[in-house]
Amino acid sequence: MENECQNHSGLAERVVKSCKVLAQFSVVLALTISCRGVQNVTSGASGEDEASAMAKTDSVGKHSFSSPRIACVDSGSERARTSRDELAGLYELVAPEESDVIVALGGDGFVLHVVHQYLHLRRPIFGMNCGTVGFLLNVYRSDTLIERIRAAQEVTLHPLRMTAKTVDGKVEESLAFNEVSILRRTRQQANVRISVDGIVRIALLAADGVMVATPTGSTAYNLSARGPVIPLESNLLALTPVSPFRPRHWRGALLSHTSVIEFENLDPHKRPLSASADFKEFFDIVSVKVLEDRSKLVKLLFDPDHSLEERVRAEQFAS
Repeated sequence: MENECQNHSGLAERVVKSCKVLAQFSVVLALTISCRGVQNVTSGASGEDEASAMAKTDSVGKHSFSSPRIACVDSGSERARTSRDELAGLYELVAPEESDVIVALGGDGFVLHVVHQYLHLRRPIFGMNCGTVGFLLNVYRSDTLIERIRAAQEVTLHPLRMTAKTVDGKVEESLAFNEVSILRRTRQQANVRISVDGIVRIALLAADGVMVATPTGSTAYNLSARGPVIPLESNLLALTPVSPFRPRHWRGALLSHTSVIEFENLDPHKRPLSASADFKEFFDIVSVKVLEDRSKLVKLLFDPDHSLEERVRAEQFAS
């Protein structure tokens, strides 16, 4: 009987020891799980942030939109404001800085302003025509906007960088997605020397002015000056005189998009010139350098059945 009690007592002691060991193990296990949980939460949050950043980069870069965040800006015209109010009632609009795509409502001039204003955001722009010509714009429709953005074709544009020097020694820089133009400021003709890649090509151009146009800008002022319409994929720039007097039969040139074009005012005090990069103008110009800036870009979005490339091509056969 005594031996049996001793056996039971020894068993009880072993059970107690086992329970203590199990309890200690449980505490260690709990702490380990807790620490790993904190690490997972931290790394998970970081992963979510990284995934979100990558998704944003992907949506901005490749434009493979699933649920695009839309910003909407308008030109201020009655038609554009009414259209924006209609879109605001159908879609949840955000600020341009928070968006995946910017919808621009207005005319071609307004879209050009939007391109310059939001260039630093690197957001694609889907324009809808609330102006007149609408060459750089899609047809306005309020329905199926998200589907249209998802299916849109993108066109990447690189601007021209203009560096202009004035008679008082100032250096002015500006970008142009359409054209850089040098024009006379008085009734007297402009006298300009033109060099391309360091070689003088026109020793004296006597004219109202001269311009360098991108393929997109070739259908604008360049076309009205009887310059050539350039296909988007051509990698060319148009060098076009405005009302040339000498050389009398020179109508301009097509240049590689890698060219560096320089203009020198041969009589800056008697024959003052202005230089314009799109809508930004500078006065009393002595010299101008123009080249394509590949570090800057904007992406325009177009409906597949209303592509910019086809519109540029059609302009070459317009009557």
